[in-house]
Amino acid sequence: MKIFLFVFELLFTFPLIIVLTIIAALVVMLGCMLGKASFWGYYPAMMWARAVCALSFVRIEVKGRENIDPKQSYVFVANHQGAFDIFLIYGYLKHNFKWVMKHTLRKVPMVGKACEAAKHIFVDRTNPKAIKRTIEEAKATLQGGMSVVIFPEGTRSADGKMKKFKRGAFQLAVDLNIPVVPLTINGSYKIMPKSTFLIYPGKLTLQIHKPIMPPLEGYDMEVLVEESYQKVSSALKE
Repeated sequence: MKIFLFVFELLFTFPLIIVLTIIAALVVMLGCMLGKASFWGYYPAMMWARAVCALSFVRIEVKGRENIDPKQSYVFVANHQGAFDIFLIYGYLKHNFKWVMKHTLRKVPMVGKACEAAKHIFVDRTNPKAIKRTIEEAKATLQGGMSVVIFPEGTRSADGKMKKFKRGAFQLAVDLNIPVVPLTINGSYKIMPKSTFLIYPGKLTLQIHKPIMPPLEGYDMEVLVEESYQKVSSALKE
């Protein structure tokens, strides 16, 4: 079965995904040059993500979309199980956002340039000045219903189990006093395990939890991190 799957994906799935990725990246770059990055940086990528899921025979279920307001800016925090987390959130969250991503992703051919054009936020943790600049960029982005998505674990899980959340992922919510929305992803590590490039058809589930609203006196960082962690883990399947 694995041999058949490998051959099928090598000859059909992967070439199509590569072509779609190049087309989507070009559309994003050209569109952002001509118009609003808020539109061109999101909708072409959303369609690309859905196409990748369809080509990979991945079924999607989303729960709790009624919990979020499309006109409200949020900091979305999600567990990170695998590569398909990107396609799941991009394709099916249905809320315009920017990724907060590692600065090394700038070097990915086509994709890095498209992300720059779309004004996604690159994090460079090598020095304090770069981190401060990232926070300022994010503050400017979080307006008019635009949101950000962060994986507070910092890296994807090899077995689906959650790692400890890093505090820095929540700094934007604390600084700007805006709601945090925990997201729980289930099934991604089975679709494309960290140790392989094979895609295994299956089901992905995205649970959108109710927002954690900032208290009148402002967030307590420790409480916010713990509450977010508990909400995400509450819907995580064993």
